[in-house]
Amino acid sequence: MKIGVPREIHERERRVALVPESITKLVKKGVEILIEAGAGTEAGFTDGAYREAGAVIADSRAALLNDADTVVQVNVPALETVAAMKPGATSISMLFPLVHQDLVRTFRDRGLTAISLDRIPRTTLAQSMDVLSSQATVAGYRAVLTAAWHLPKLFPLLMTAAGRIDPARVVILGAGVAGLVAIGIARRLGAVVEAYDVRAVVKEQVESLGARFIDVGTQADAQTSGGYAKEVSEDFQRRANEVIANHLADADVCITTALIPGRPAPLLVTAQMARRMRPGSVIVDLAAEQGGNCELTKADQVIVDNDIIVLGPTNLPSDAAKDASRMFSRNVEKLILYVLKDGRLDIDFDKEIVRGCVVTHEGKITDTQVAESIGACAASRSFR
Repeated sequence: MKIGVPREIHERERRVALVPESITKLVKKGVEILIEAGAGTEAGFTDGAYREAGAVIADSRAALLNDADTVVQVNVPALETVAAMKPGATSISMLFPLVHQDLVRTFRDRGLTAISLDRIPRTTLAQSMDVLSSQATVAGYRAVLTAAWHLPKLFPLLMTAAGRIDPARVVILGAGVAGLVAIGIARRLGAVVEAYDVRAVVKEQVESLGARFIDVGTQADAQTSGGYAKEVSEDFQRRANEVIANHLADADVCITTALIPGRPAPLLVTAQMARRMRPGSVIVDLAAEQGGNCELTKADQVIVDNDIIVLGPTNLPSDAAKDASRMFSRNVEKLILYVLKDGRLDIDFDKEIVRGCVVTHEGKITDTQVAESIGACAASRSFR
């Protein structure tokens, strides 16, 4: 089997899907690796390092896509990339199939197998393959550093000859992987940290990191069976916002991380709530790509409103491309080795992980949720 790793073509993307460390392990299993020239350069991995690991540098992107049995990428593939893949090939990448439905149809119609890394089940066995968690780790870390860079005050408590400097106060909304990492980093920098999440189960995790959990009152635990947050009622969100707004009014930094798979990001910080924050305060919205948790957020822009700085970065892991790539690569490596059998990918739907992340196979949409969503959208367009 030949695995091809093309250079990422999304703007401002510096990561690479497989690093030399993983390639060495895959080559030992009899897998051939093709790398597009310069694919790892911006992440700090040279073509020479790939050659030493046993990879072959492809003559061109077109040659790589035409020759590879499996194409591994970080980001959602471009339509022209899918069109250039050879019949029967497999794509492994972030896909977000509930959002990119036209791309799913293209995979189906071309008879390609699409493995969506963002659909990896959150199970104990699949932890080592969970790219969402690994990349969220990097995003949470970078979010705190980004906030600290823009904040016109220091994070830690300092006793100096010039007097006392009070610590920054940080509020983190959403205590998934990114939020928990952000709590830890902000605490290490010396900030006073508070955090909130609709999932009651994370209260203990928040407090174990030295942060205070914001209690908004009684609620049913808003957590799915897969461990993700789910939407709460408008009435509960309104009551929660009233409590959170008071905490934001005393905060210097707010980092929002709340995402619901396949849905627009929930609105957690209204414009009115943001404008109650102290002048010079910073909001870093990690949900910007899906509409943002803050009403003022604009993707990949810095907005200044009422002396509040609002940042909407959509690809913070790329800012730490070397380690982000290493983590992503190890996740993909584990997945490939999990499904590899007799030198090829064995798409066995009796395996929970395969069943969870394979979206299309042999001309069919195999993910029931995605199939139903696409069918519903088609029916809606037909009705109109």
